Formats: sequence, structure tokens, C-alpha cells
Amino acid sequence: MDRIRLFQDFATLDLLSQGRAEIVVGRGSFAEAYPLFGFERQDYDELFAEKLALLNQLNKETHVHWTGRHRAALTGQGVYPRPLQDELPVWLGVGGTPQSFARAGAAGMPLMVAIIGGDFARMRPLVDLYRQAGLRAGYGTDRLKVGIHVTGFVAETTEAAKAAFYPGWSYAFTRVAKERGWGPVTREHFEAASSATGPFLVGDPATVIAKARAAAQTLGGISRLSFQMSAANCGAKVMARSIELIGREVAPALRQVPAELMAV
Repeated sequence: MDRIRLFQDFATLDLLSQGRAEIVVGRGSFAEAYPLFGFERQDYDELFAEKLALLNQLNKETHVHWTGRHRAALTGQGVYPRPLQDELPVWLGVGGTPQSFARAGAAGMPLMVAIIGGDFARMRPLVDLYRQAGLRAGYGTDRLKVGIHVTGFVAETTEAAKAAFYPGWSYAFTRVAKERGWGPVTREHFEAASSATGPFLVGDPATVIAKARAAAQTLGGISRLSFQMSAANCGAKVMARSIELIGREVAPALRQVPAELMAV
């Protein structure tokens, strides 16, 4: 999506939600979008750097003067609507490359770590790299926020959460695996990821709260926890109940531990 349209869409969302919109930007996991939108894969890094720079400028200025290589220049045009917030919070989404973590720290941007496999401990050196790069660039710890984006689902019992989430997750990732030549996903994979040491926050409220607190401690503190729930194919009623349990039980419990989780 063009950066101006992206900013306008989120500014509109911010106005409608009374100042609650945030953006997580990243380079993506798959390359199909490049030819779809007329870009070249070899411009991977340059495209992201240019798009991010313009988005940050749009966030700060109404009338923008900007020149780049991958879209037409801006010569002072006004970009509307403006968000309700003075600036939209923009998090830098990262996967597992050290360069991405260091880039976020050097830019003083809050970090959103996508964790879809392995365990939380393997991300600690990369999170430390982010914080070190930010401190070297002169940013305080108040700017260097760390969030995690994880596969999660909550129900009254852990077995109910697994039963509701697994079929949709299995279907979605079986298709992805087939498209990319990966091995098939199995119930054993899911159970391992949902175990006490796995990265999935799938379970009853107490289980999810305990795993989230442990993850925060492992990563040296986090300030945001984002659930990836869209893989569930469990119907609106079950999904709504999961969201309700997160809002009424999980989030309040985590907010009582500000040293570990300041916002959910």
C-alpha cells in the first residue's frame, strides 16, 4: 500500500477509535507482494527504508516535502485527515534477523517481535541487541519499548482453548507449508508450541497469564503483548468469548506487574 494511503487509513481509524490506533510496520515474511505491486525483490532493503522514512515524516508533518526513488515526490501537499493523537504510535515489526533489531534500536522506534516458533529465550540476545543499539544512538529506555506478537487463544479451560484453535491453525499452516514446500504441521507440533516452554499462549486465563509473565521475564521486560488469533476457525461466539476473557481476566492481571508488562 502507498504510504500516504496507509497513513490516511490509520488516521481515520484513530479518529473513529478516539485515539487508539497504532501501526506495526515490517518487511513481511513472504515475497509475493513485490511483483503484485510492481516492485523488485532486489530493492528489499531500500524500499523498506524509504517507505518507513516517508511514513514517519507524514506522521510528524501535515505539509510534506519529500523525494525518493520509488514514488512521486511530494512538494508541500497537505495530507489529511490528521489523527486525533499528535502522532500515531509506529512500532517496527521484526522476525529474527539481527539487522532488523539493530535498525529499530538505532532509529529509537518501539520494537514488536513476531514469535511464531522456537522459544522466547532465543529472542533475548536479539532484544538485547536492540536495546544496546538504541542506547548507543542516545535514546533513553523510555523510548526503547519491546512488544511481542504471539499466537494466542483463551478459553475457560486449556483443553477447550486448544480444541477451538487447533483446527483453524492446522488448516491455515498446512496450506502455507504446502505452498512453500515445508513439511506438514502436526498435532504434536501444536502441542509442543502450546506447552509450558512453547511460544503459543493458548490455554485458560491462568495458564496464559503465567506464560506471559515468564516470557516478559525472559526478555528482560516487555511493554506490549499482541495476540495473533485470526487462524482460529471457531465461529464468532467462541472468538468473542476469547476476546472477552483476554480483556476481563488476562489483561488486568498482567497490568498488575508493571515492571514486566506495562500495557496489553
